[in-house]
Amino acid sequence: MSQRRDGFVRHDGTYETAPLRSAKVAVGIVQTPVRAVDGDNPEAGIRDNLAYMLNAIDKAQQTGGRCDLLCFHEFPLHGFAPWDLAQYLRVSRHPDGPEIQELGKKARQYNCYIAFGCQMLDDDWAGHTMNTQLLIAPTGELIARHWKQRNMRGMWPGVEQFTTTIYDVYDRYVEMYGLDAVIPVERTDIGNISLSSVQFEPELFRCMTLKGAEIILRTATGGCEWHDMRLTAYHNDVFVTIVNNSIDTFRPSDNYFVEQAPRNDWVGRSAIFGPKGVVLAEADKFETKRRAVFDMESYRKAHRIPDVHFSLYRHVYDDYRERYDPNMWLARVPETKRDAYDYLKDKFRWTSFWQG
Repeated sequence: MSQRRDGFVRHDGTYETAPLRSAKVAVGIVQTPVRAVDGDNPEAGIRDNLAYMLNAIDKAQQTGGRCDLLCFHEFPLHGFAPWDLAQYLRVSRHPDGPEIQELGKKARQYNCYIAFGCQMLDDDWAGHTMNTQLLIAPTGELIARHWKQRNMRGMWPGVEQFTTTIYDVYDRYVEMYGLDAVIPVERTDIGNISLSSVQFEPELFRCMTLKGAEIILRTATGGCEWHDMRLTAYHNDVFVTIVNNSIDTFRPSDNYFVEQAPRNDWVGRSAIFGPKGVVLAEADKFETKRRAVFDMESYRKAHRIPDVHFSLYRHVYDDYRERYDPNMWLARVPETKRDAYDYLKDKFRWTSFWQG
């Protein structure tokens, strides 16, 4: 076995894998609307959204070619709205909840993996809600819960996101789960998979690939930068999917993101990219499925982790200090976006455009 340092990155350019179920892997992206539930009484809306998602799985697997993996957007079960913390805690789902069990049945039915995002609860993190990317295996088991690593800060005037990320509780997270869980890679029989809803942080995805990720599943709701997604595949020589929400043609009142974006670039444009950024499939703004086939066996024969000349850069990273420190949510979790803004505004080392 190749020598490792701290067990994270092999020094010969290879990486750990599991045997493939087949030489080629079919991957589907399912672009559906985002439908926000009632934050005070979410259960009926979540049941409706679950039924919609289950029906979308049936349609995706029964038309246009079967898939070994189906990918959905960031919040198909509960949608997105300006909820406060109490509402978020009601909306968030539990890993042992009925929604995960029902989706697991579909995974077993079609012998496929299902990936999607969801606000999640955790018995070890009372009072927190985590933006989490989930991967359900063909056995029906929930095999991965990848927390969002960090939220973007300083993007909106007077408000900040307050759902808990790894960065917000970093020390406790590492103490509980170990450093490997900060940037996890799932070694499955369709490839090595990492999941994230983070945008505009290429260092994160470079680290995933250094640890052996071959397929990076990215999600969004209400917009994503298409080139950010493509460049992840281009610079790291990996497969990348991005699933954003579609326009909602049946419930126009829910098209908040369309109304906020005159160019309609906050909806749609889900895509599948191959190594070197090759566009394998792309959606428009409407509800749809797109599919691509990865030749994983051939890919693995030639693929190595990125060749990064870190000796040139290390001194700069060592001298850098983050705009704000980790662990801010260990003291308390803000209850609203405005509360989060007020809590953080004097803790930044430099201001954003909106902060002057």
